[in-house]
Amino acid sequence: MALNRMALNKMTNLPRAMLIDMDDTILSAYGRPEIAWNNVAAEFADELGSVSSQQVAAAIVESGRKFWAAAAAEWRLKLEEARHVVVGNGFAALAAAGHAPLSPDLAARLAIRFHAYREEEMFVFPGAHDAIDALKAHGVKLALVTNGAAGPQRAKVERFALSHRFDHIQIEGEHGFGKPEERAYLHAMEALGVTAPETWMIGDNLEWEVVAPQRLGIYAIWIDVHGDGLPADSTIKPDRIIRSLTELLP
Repeated sequence: MALNRMALNKMTNLPRAMLIDMDDTILSAYGRPEIAWNNVAAEFADELGSVSSQQVAAAIVESGRKFWAAAAAEWRLKLEEARHVVVGNGFAALAAAGHAPLSPDLAARLAIRFHAYREEEMFVFPGAHDAIDALKAHGVKLALVTNGAAGPQRAKVERFALSHRFDHIQIEGEHGFGKPEERAYLHAMEALGVTAPETWMIGDNLEWEVVAPQRLGIYAIWIDVHGDGLPADSTIKPDRIIRSLTELLP
C-alpha cells in the first residue's frame, strides 16, 4: 500500500503529507474584522450617542491591529479577554480624540456580542471538506495544526466535522506550543512519520504558514481566500498562493 501511495502521489504531484491550518483556511472564522465590527457596532447604534457606529468600529479595528501586533502568544489562549481589552482601548482612543466617553458596560457588552457574532457567522469554506477528503483518498497524510485555546478550538473541530478527516489534530492549547514555534511543525511531522521535504504547509498567516515552515524546508502555501494579494510592502514569498483548498487537488 505504501508503494502504491507513493506512486500515486508522484503521478499527481502531491506530497506525502500536508499540515493544514483551520481558522480562515478551512473555516471562515476571523477574517475581515472591519466588516464584523461594523455589523456588531451597528446593533448598538442607539447607545453610541454622538459617535457613529462606523467610527466606533474603525476605532476598535485599529485598536485590535495594534494589540495583536504586539501581543504575547499567551493572548491567543485568552481570546475573549483580549476582545474586552481591544474594545476598551478603542473606546479610550475615541475619548482621547474628543468624543464623549462611552461606558465600560457598553464596551463589555460589545465585546461579548462580537464573540457571539463570530461564532454565529462561522462556516466551512465551500469545497473544503471535499478537498480534504479527496487528499486523504489520494493517500496524503493530513495534520490539522491550529493555534488557540483547547476548549474553543476542539469545539470547532467537532462542530465542523473535522476530527475524522485528519490523521493528527494538533491544537496549541492542548499541546502547550503553537505556530510559529519550530516544534509545532516538527511535532506534527513526527506524528505523521514524514520529513520536511515530503511536507506542505497550508494556511492564511504569512508568518505562521509561510516564513516559519520555509525555514524548516517545508513547501509553504499561502491561502488568500479573499483574493487581496500579498501586502504591498511584503518581502515574504510563498511557494504557492491559492484561494481555495480545492486548488490543491490534481
